[in-house]
Amino acid sequence: MSWRPQYRSSKFRNVYGKVANREHCFDGIPITKNVHDNHFCAVNARFVAIVTESAGGGSFLVIPLEQTGRIEPNYPKVCGHQGNVLDIKWNPFIENIIASCSEDTSVRIWEMPDGGLKRNMTEAVLELYGHSRRVGLVEWHPTSNNILFSAGYDYKVLIWNLDIGEPVKMIDCHTDVILCMSFNTDGSLLATTCKDKKLRVIEPRSGKVLQEASCKNHRVTRVVVLGNTKRLLTTGVSRWNTRQIALWDQEDLSMPLIEEEIDGLSGLLFPFYDADTRMLYLAGKGDGNIRYYEISTEKPYLTYLMEFRSPAPQKGLGVMPKHGLDVSACEVFRFYKLITLKGLIEPISMIVPRRSETYQEDIYPMTPGTEPALTPDEWLGGMNRDPILMSLKEGYKKTSKVVFKAPVREKKSIVVNGIDLLENVPPRTENELLRMFFRQQDEIRRLKEELSQKDIRIRQLQLELKNLRNSPKNN
Repeated sequence: MSWRPQYRSSKFRNVYGKVANREHCFDGIPITKNVHDNHFCAVNARFVAIVTESAGGGSFLVIPLEQTGRIEPNYPKVCGHQGNVLDIKWNPFIENIIASCSEDTSVRIWEMPDGGLKRNMTEAVLELYGHSRRVGLVEWHPTSNNILFSAGYDYKVLIWNLDIGEPVKMIDCHTDVILCMSFNTDGSLLATTCKDKKLRVIEPRSGKVLQEASCKNHRVTRVVVLGNTKRLLTTGVSRWNTRQIALWDQEDLSMPLIEEEIDGLSGLLFPFYDADTRMLYLAGKGDGNIRYYEISTEKPYLTYLMEFRSPAPQKGLGVMPKHGLDVSACEVFRFYKLITLKGLIEPISMIVPRRSETYQEDIYPMTPGTEPALTPDEWLGGMNRDPILMSLKEGYKKTSKVVFKAPVREKKSIVVNGIDLLENVPPRTENELLRMFFRQQDEIRRLKEELSQKDIRIRQLQLELKNLRNSPKNN
């Protein structure tokens, strides 16, 4: 019997990446040089937000998508944080609301004006304090409105109800810094990776760990829940320091279903999953390449499709939500690539080649829309509900009717699980003290310059007065 190769037909095997023209990129942006392993970029159908390099605190830019080209150096920024901004995320249901977290231990909620910023924004609509150390991650709940998760370097995950502006739950099962958080489709489960080399599946409302894996051979760094397939995919490093991915059964983390080595590079691998097409994208920090695979429920589970190659290394990647894609061009995914060396944000569209210009229903199934399925009280009460779906064929530009209203707070203490989170305020770090010192020195220098200018002006006025008195007319 002769051997025959097995071919697998797929409508996505010819997907290719298309880089936007230079005039459709965002140029002249001082992208942050922070080494924290985050994307530093968030995108929705109206704005792109980028964390920028700044002195004396943290800031980020918010630019309307249509305002491409070169960005002026004095473009208005969001600059209310006292420490470096570590993560930013857009609200999935209200397109002008963005959450940010920082080294100053705070999480802040900002409301963008419809036309973009006209001046620097320093006042957030909501400031959330509950962590005792810097906050590295924020994530919005995928189906409930105004539920926000934050993970800090105090090894805690706080669940915030933004209707009242307070933390309502605390997940305290980690023993080291939390590296990544990912939800399943209805937000009933939370998967996390941690610096203690463990992968966890958690019921977020109770904080109970449902599954836990000690990854000795595969040191996990990032995790993504693969939609409703009951599978997890992690990226990490093998014992031979090669980059590796692993596929797990969500209900049994005793052993990965498959492990696959990628290459011997050292940059972190960021996974991105598209539940509509069941495509997985892998992008390495410091690489210029993006690999993509197709996920299936049967063996071999993971099928390599192709690789997008670029010589410019990426610091991070923002991802456009599905309702912001160009369906007329058969675009199924869009990255916004941060190129630090050039100060450039470069859109990369993943396109399925089709000859017909009509709407392709087979590559655009019903997708989660911009309407929340649950209120915060319903979700906190134990209710789970799948996201409200929308078609991209008709009305996919429809704006959400949900409006954010900041609560008025008078409470001075924050008690979660019987613990006052603000009882012991942590001491200021050495970097914070240095920043305060230099700010005060700058202020003293500025005041001295103002005084010297006023002194010169007074002397000029005195001289003019003396000349007037000595003039012949006065005599």
